[in-house]
Amino acid sequence: MISKKLRLAMATSVVVPALALGACAKKDSSANNADPATKAKADTSVSGKIVVSGSSTVEPITALVREDFIAQNGNVDISVDGPGTGDGFKLFCNGETDISDASRPIKDEEAQACVDTGVEFIELKIGIDGISVIAPEASPVKCLSFADLYALVGPESEGFTKWTDAEPLAKQLGSNTSFPDANLVITAPGTESGTYDSFVELVIESVGKTRVKDGKIAEDKIGATRADYSASPDDNSIIEGVASDPGGLGWVGFAFADQAEGLKLMPITKDPGGTCVEPSSATIQDGSYPISRSLYIYVNKAKAEQNKALAAFIDFYLDGLDGFVEAADYIPLEDSSTTKSLWTARTVGTQQG
Repeated sequence: MISKKLRLAMATSVVVPALALGACAKKDSSANNADPATKAKADTSVSGKIVVSGSSTVEPITALVREDFIAQNGNVDISVDGPGTGDGFKLFCNGETDISDASRPIKDEEAQACVDTGVEFIELKIGIDGISVIAPEASPVKCLSFADLYALVGPESEGFTKWTDAEPLAKQLGSNTSFPDANLVITAPGTESGTYDSFVELVIESVGKTRVKDGKIAEDKIGATRADYSASPDDNSIIEGVASDPGGLGWVGFAFADQAEGLKLMPITKDPGGTCVEPSSATIQDGSYPISRSLYIYVNKAKAEQNKALAAFIDFYLDGLDGFVEAADYIPLEDSSTTKSLWTARTVGTQQG
């Protein structure tokens, strides 16, 4: 088998933006020299077109599935794009895509948008990812707590230009972390990203609720980070931005950070003074790393009924699910039987409460 890093690079290299070109050119199986990620068998009797958009985090997984599927059946045009979870749902609920990749569950207002346009969806959990807080490899910072992260990138940190500017706020929140006397240069996902949404929900809101109770900030302010930073929808651009500055700070999905060079994957503790845990496949799988989230694909039910190629693609995706997830350097579900049952039954709607 080829290394995960090489497989991921090869998979993403064949991605073509779904809306720019409509569909990828067919890829003949003879042109694919890579070993398949799994032993899943594609239905070779189907043909057609499939359009996938959404999360840049989930994109490498779906791109691997696409690569292996068309290696066995070159009669299906499949395009995979990754503008972000939120932008993907807009396209999906407008009926412009067949599958929406997502690094968080669909929001109530997004689900309502699908209802309004008559789009019924099947929600399928496919894997787990950690969100890595990243800094340059030479950063002197050893560990960050949720309180530290709130002080550095939360809504009350707007205008902080140096790491040390955040120390007073961090101390108010119970932290004793010493920040370096360096410029604070933040490069991170923008508001269109599911990674942004998950980071805000898991880190910023958890600390912000205490600030609301203490009367320090209005409740409507804790659902966002500071706005004055360099935002990008591209994970590789974020990594480059963070690594290129001694005072760099940001966050991306673990799979991207784990494969990058010149980065420190920051150990994290939820509470000041707690045990610092570095992100890894093991710590994300066992839940000891505190910033992790589930990954999903959403399938248009009506299109899956009308398009045999789409149904065959999802069958193939789930048949090799654990292998595809691992090959893209993500963490497989402990038990994927529920996901497969939801697809088999074509169960519509969100299962996330």
